[in-house]
Amino acid sequence: MNFDRLAPHYDWMEQACGGGLLQRARTAWLEELRGCRRILSAGEGHGRFAAACAGRFPAAELTCVEASAGMLRRARARTGPAPIHWHQGDVCDWTPAASYDAIVTCFFLDCFPPDQLARVVAKLAAGATADARWLVTDFAVPSKGLAHWRALAVHALMYGFFRLACGLPARRLTPPDVLLQAHGFRLEGRIESNWGLLRADLWRRG
Repeated sequence: MNFDRLAPHYDWMEQACGGGLLQRARTAWLEELRGCRRILSAGEGHGRFAAACAGRFPAAELTCVEASAGMLRRARARTGPAPIHWHQGDVCDWTPAASYDAIVTCFFLDCFPPDQLARVVAKLAAGATADARWLVTDFAVPSKGLAHWRALAVHALMYGFFRLACGLPARRLTPPDVLLQAHGFRLEGRIESNWGLLRADLWRRG
C-alpha cells in the first residue's frame, strides 16, 4: 500500500469528491480531545486533521504516524511550524514512545482486510491509556434502503480505484467495532452524514 502517487493530487480529489464533508467528519469530535495531553493520529495522510488539532490544542503533544513519504511531506507543509512529532512508517512496525490518552484514525482503518485490521487495532490499543478516547472517522455502509445500495456502489468504486492506484490490500470495508470492544473501548457517540456514507465515532476505554 503506497499513497505516494496520489499525494500531490489528494487535496483536489477530496474537494472534488466530497467538498468539506470529509473534513467535517474528521473534526466532528475534535472538542472531545480537550484535556488530552498526548494524542496519536495513525495514518494521518495529508495533514488536515493534524492542522485542525494542533490549531485547537497547541499545548497537547501530537504524534502523527504515516507510511507514505509523499503524504507526510504534504502534511508537514500544511501544518508548518506546529510542534508535531512526525514518524514515517507502517504503524505495526512503529513502537510508541509513550502512552496516549487519545487515538485518532481518520479514513485509515477501512484500508485493511480483517487479519491486518486486527493487528493494527491491537497495536494502537496497546499504546492507549486505560481511559483513552479513540476517534474513528471512516466510510460506512448503512444497513438498508437506498442509502445501503448507494454506499455499496460508492465503496465498489473507491476500493477498485485505490487497489489499482495504491495497492490497497482491502477489497471491502471491515467494521472495527468488535475489535475496539475487545480492547476495552465502548461507543459513546456516532455522527453520520452523507446518507450514512460517512461515520464519525467517539469511543472511550474504561
